[in-house]
Amino acid sequence: METRQVHIPAISCDHCSRTIREELLDLEGVAWVEVDVAAQSVRLGWHSPATWATIAARLREINYPPAE
Repeated sequence: METRQVHIPAISCDHCSRTIREELLDLEGVAWVEVDVAAQSVRLGWHSPATWATIAARLREINYPPAE
């Protein structure tokens, strides 16, 4: 399983957290998602068929792009 923590400056509230969690968990292969609103960060774990590219693309689609 791969894991990653990313900074997402657009996170500002619990609604953001819920949206990110629901959208990422909809991706096949995403096992878990933890959102820290105060730190504007997301930690997640995934396995195939999910990839970081598909996860990052979904975050951009829902207007929560990860900081590069």
